[in-house]
Amino acid sequence: MRGARIVDWAVAVGVAAALLTTGVSGRHPPPPLDALGWALLAAGGLALAARRRAPVAVLVVTGACALGYQAAGFDVPVVAYLFAVYAAVRAGRRGVTVVASVVMLTALPLSMLLLRDGSAGEAFAESRDVLQLAWLIAAGAAGEALRQAERRADEAERTREETARRRADEERLHIARELHDSLTHQISVIKVQAEVAVHLAAKRGERVPEALLAIRDAGREAARELRATLEALRDDEHPPHGLDHVPDLVRRARASGLDATLTIDGRHDDVPAAVDRTAYRIVQESLTNVARHAAAATASVRIDYRPDSLVIRVDDDGAATPATAPVPGVGLLGMRERVTALGGSLRAAPRTGGGFTVHAELPVGRTP
Repeated sequence: MRGARIVDWAVAVGVAAALLTTGVSGRHPPPPLDALGWALLAAGGLALAARRRAPVAVLVVTGACALGYQAAGFDVPVVAYLFAVYAAVRAGRRGVTVVASVVMLTALPLSMLLLRDGSAGEAFAESRDVLQLAWLIAAGAAGEALRQAERRADEAERTREETARRRADEERLHIARELHDSLTHQISVIKVQAEVAVHLAAKRGERVPEALLAIRDAGREAARELRATLEALRDDEHPPHGLDHVPDLVRRARASGLDATLTIDGRHDDVPAAVDRTAYRIVQESLTNVARHAAAATASVRIDYRPDSLVIRVDDDGAATPATAPVPGVGLLGMRERVTALGGSLRAAPRTGGGFTVHAELPVGRTP
């Protein structure tokens, strides 16, 4: 952005210098008009510094300056106005540019006729010298050509991104199907067989081996983790969950017996879709871990919408302490991967006074 501003100012100063240099060799009006003409020559060129930010305003200013210094007696081509035509057409303001150019083609000879001494034929001849129709068409055509080229480049980039996203979705669904076909059945068999063995042993009054109980519990946990993985992989098959669904998560947590609260600060304005989904997953996984592992009675969810980031914090009053930090599981690792992929940061650790905190900060791409 800074480089573009430097280029704009370089062009503006260069055009202003060219106009002033050309004005030196032209005929000069009396002193009052002479000073006004020099000022208009400089102003018309320097106005081009704002042509990217305000192309229509620059078109009007350069046109008015051109009419002014021509009427004052400076026979200098309206180069700054041609640059403004190019910039306005490139910005997509073709209609305004056509109207302004028609006005310029009409007003130039009229101003020369009214404010200078000479015949109508001389006024029209002089106006053709300083602003020819071919110059206008060339400037507009150059602006339109570059605008179309930029639009095609944007469309090509968008198409590449959509193609890459579609291929990633197809690959994800393929992985989900492979996991389902190859693992779900085997894990289900292991879990069912272990549960049957535990049930039969208990029914006969026999002592259930610890290894068998471990196999049963591991099978249950593996089945849950596999279902969660398949759900994440198939996420695009269903309407994605986002921040609007977080209150439902908190209500379900309360229904399960956890005293969960939700606090939202700031305004929910244009959060990117990827950030929206990731925020939901962070809250979902955090509350799931609280219910499974924390032995907590309360949990608080806080969502803070900031100008350039989204902050999610989930606290519980469970049994975790800094001295007994839990080993990160699949869910926590998945959260960290999602946050890192978005360029954010995640801190998940026991609190000093007991309990566990998940604190995530996600960039949302809005700068003040």
